[in-house]
Amino acid sequence: DLATALNDRGQVRYLRVEFAAALRDYTAAIECQPGFEVPYYNRGLVRYRLGDFDEAMQDFRKVLELNPQFEDAALSLKQAILDKEEKQKRGY
Repeated sequence: DLATALNDRGQVRYLRVEFAAALRDYTAAIECQPGFEVPYYNRGLVRYRLGDFDEAMQDFRKVLELNPQFEDAALSLKQAILDKEEKQKRGY
């Protein structure tokens, strides 16, 4: 289906470090199928890598809302919270 294809294309772009294009693909996948948790997780990873911790946490929380058993999302959320706190302590 289209949402899976967009998510998969986003993965290829993510691996090529084409983060802006990957974000667009993941967002398009979410728009096609809002209940599909995987593109939220993937978009959260990109946002995390870009240092957009608040937006990453928002995506990871959405994943857990859709699928509370998604352990990688729970771990990523914890890490984003810790990294945001560390960034604030350092005054960035």
